[in-house]
Parts: sequence; C-alpha cells; structure tokens
Amino acid sequence: MSKLENDNLFETRNRLVNEIILLSYDEFNSRNDINKWSIAQVCHHLILVEKSSAYAIELGLKRINGNKKERKEIHLVLDRTKKVEAPEIVKPDVEPFEVQQIIDLLNASRNKLLAVLNTVEDKSILAEKSAKHPRFGELPLNQWIELLNLHEQRHIEQIKDIKLLIEERH
Repeated sequence: MSKLENDNLFETRNRLVNEIILLSYDEFNSRNDINKWSIAQVCHHLILVEKSSAYAIELGLKRINGNKKERKEIHLVLDRTKKVEAPEIVKPDVEPFEVQQIIDLLNASRNKLLAVLNTVEDKSILAEKSAKHPRFGELPLNQWIELLNLHEQRHIEQIKDIKLLIEERH
C-alpha cells in the first residue's frame, strides 16, 4: 500500500470518527425509518466490510493468478443516488451499539487490514493479484483498498444526512 493510500485511509477514518464521537447513545442508535439504518448500523456495516475485505485480500494474495485483472471504475460507489443492497455478510446487527464500542471495533478491523497489508513486501503485487468482489467481480487487490476508502466516504455522507434528520426531529 502506498503512503498516499495509507494517508487516505487514515484521513477518511478520522473524518468518520469525528462524525460519531460526540453522538449520544440515542442519536447513535436512532432509526428514522424501520427500513433505514441507524448511524451505529452504518458504522457496523463499515466494520464488516473492512473485515471481509481484509479476508478477501488475504485470500487474493495466496491465489496463483494467471492474468492480471483490469482496473474497474469503482468511483461510482460515491454516487449515493444509486442504492445498492448490502450483501448479507456485511449487513449490520439490529442490536444497539455504544459509540466507544464501535470505535474499538473500527480500530480492530483497521488493524486486521493493516496486518494483512504489512505481510506484502512488494506492494506491486497488489496490482497483479485479484479477488472476487460481490459487486465488481474480479478486482485487483489495490483497488480493494481504494474501494474501502471510497465506500467509507460514501457512508460518511450518509451519516451526515442521518444527523441532519435527527436534528430536524429535535
């Protein structure tokens, strides 16, 4: 992982934590609609995505790939007008969470990702190897990392929208 990718992941994660750190338990777990996620659930989803991405990258590193996979247009994940149903494996719990509990889980999932990436001596291998992504198909491993950052940015905007709705109710 390049220093830029690492800095981007770090910066985006700091933005996420800054959005949630001062929320009350009720604000954090409030659902504006039975069919919508709470901020806590959005964060839990991000944790599950990061953990499953770390696992996919780990598997991708072990694969013996014959062909280098083409880069995909992953920036469309930032387009929030296009709703995408989360795969079952990354759907959040319905149980409420404490803010600090989620921050601890975010730190744990990030540490797992970094532990996997730190096993890679030659970072160019991340562009050579791939793993199957549920939305994008075979995706180069370096794009899995980029996608994690973009996905988190998407959900930070969603969290901001939820916070506005909560403010409007009070």
